[in-house]
Amino acid sequence: MKLDILVFGAHPDDAELGAGGTIAKEVSRGKKVGIVDLTRGELGTRGSAELRDKEAAKAAKILGIAVRENMEFDDGFFVNDREHQMEIIKMIRKYRPEIVLCNAVDDRHIDHPKGSKLVSDACFLSGLVKIDTQMDGDDEWQEPWRPKLVYHFIQWKNLEPDFVMDVSGFMETKVDAIMAYASQFYDPDSDEPETPISSKNFTDSVIYRARDLGRLVGVEHAEGFTVERYAAVDNLDALI
Repeated sequence: MKLDILVFGAHPDDAELGAGGTIAKEVSRGKKVGIVDLTRGELGTRGSAELRDKEAAKAAKILGIAVRENMEFDDGFFVNDREHQMEIIKMIRKYRPEIVLCNAVDDRHIDHPKGSKLVSDACFLSGLVKIDTQMDGDDEWQEPWRPKLVYHFIQWKNLEPDFVMDVSGFMETKVDAIMAYASQFYDPDSDEPETPISSKNFTDSVIYRARDLGRLVGVEHAEGFTVERYAAVDNLDALI
């Protein structure tokens, strides 16, 4: 299956929090979108890896994506080395996306910038013809593939975006996908320990950040992204 957009997140729920509106909008435009989670979030204070698996599947249905996979890297301990890069390269070559979205380049959780650099490096290496890869159980060698664009979504820290995506009309879907992770976010009846993302303030912040970014560009809601190279336009009215 060739995808238009492949979204990588260090943990289940990263993609929804950082780019859920963008994913929902692109799916509505007929784009084939997939998500690859690097870990199962097994070190999360609340819930369990098994529960996160179910929550991720539910969120995928809400977003309407074509496929979701989990690399099952070690939560908190995966590194940006040859072994991990090769596994990401296999995913890139399997789905051959034009665009890759991935974690924030700088953030509170150590896995986010690690995942960001790991995926970015793998996107480059995936285009090199002298790197040979095969999917497990497949005798065929994969063809090289390098995504045209790599964008990084914004997470805990309020990074300055290089561009914003108008996601007006898709915030309800984004929030529904986020709240599919019921074990992780605000629940006044939960008896599990408090975490930085389990407060009502955090859940509300997802919406007011989107409103604020939207305000700055004259739309209702927006999501911000950073880029690795200049974002180019081919005409002056391409920007809204």
